[in-house]
Amino acid sequence: MPELPEVQTTTHGLDTHIRDLVITDVWTDYNSKFFEGKDSIKNPTYFKKFKKEVVGSTISHVSRRAKNILIHLTRDGTEIGSILVHMKMTGHMLYGKYAFNSKNSWTPIEEGPLKDPFNRFIHFVLTLSNKRHVALSDMRKFAKVTFIPHHHHTTTNHLKDIGPEPLEKEFSFEVFRSQLRTKPQGKIKPTLMDQSIIAGIGNIYADESLWRAGIHPEQPVETISLPYLKKLYTAIRTTLMQGIDFGGDSMSDYRNIHGERGKFQETHRAYRKTGTLCSKPGCKGKILRKMIAGRSSHFCSIHQKLTTRT
Repeated sequence: MPELPEVQTTTHGLDTHIRDLVITDVWTDYNSKFFEGKDSIKNPTYFKKFKKEVVGSTISHVSRRAKNILIHLTRDGTEIGSILVHMKMTGHMLYGKYAFNSKNSWTPIEEGPLKDPFNRFIHFVLTLSNKRHVALSDMRKFAKVTFIPHHHHTTTNHLKDIGPEPLEKEFSFEVFRSQLRTKPQGKIKPTLMDQSIIAGIGNIYADESLWRAGIHPEQPVETISLPYLKKLYTAIRTTLMQGIDFGGDSMSDYRNIHGERGKFQETHRAYRKTGTLCSKPGCKGKILRKMIAGRSSHFCSIHQKLTTRT
């Protein structure tokens, strides 16, 4: 699943290319009885309302909240709301020139990375006034797209229970410590991945941050000492910023808006490095893999030992 760095990479790319453009049409082939009555474009009845809201509106800017992309819209200079896209497990947003073909699907017109096989699962398209498109490739059809009216941004169920952003200036060590204290008996990795505690951290960046800090992913929060908490705070911010610098992680199917792979996977020290020697200087451990809270976790056998108190 795309995490904060991948979503930020996508958000920045879209904001650079689609600001001030008008949405001239919207298309989707999502259609699921499971979403009947829900505010999702997978509900055909809702999609009609969605289309009426967004067609003819102007994109003022694009921002991110946790793992959500927010495409902010205006009409006649007045803010009307935002298209919210959560890319979920296999989704990623693309930008370019597309054509609708006889097979009821969209294909890129121009040669290049957009023709990567991982980019072919198009299920949602915005047509823009510059004759280009924003397309959502979503192989497993788990992505979420909805419209949030401007005055509902702080109250909508899609956003209201999300924790603080770890890269904002306001996210001090004390804020970090306070958030973790809400789950004192929780294992540290699932706690970091809880979006109500901290926004945007998922499996990859939790594993890499804990490796940097030397903390076992099952270490109970209340047993982590102050020095190690400080190490973890720094490790999280460093790892997330590095993820952004490398354009996200494409170990799986994530691609940026141009259809290109990110490169953070080339820097992994723990995630999916099972059986390899630990790369921490002086450490003779090996990277182990264990299922924790239903997720695959990777950690060093030596410098990330589970202890009674760190």
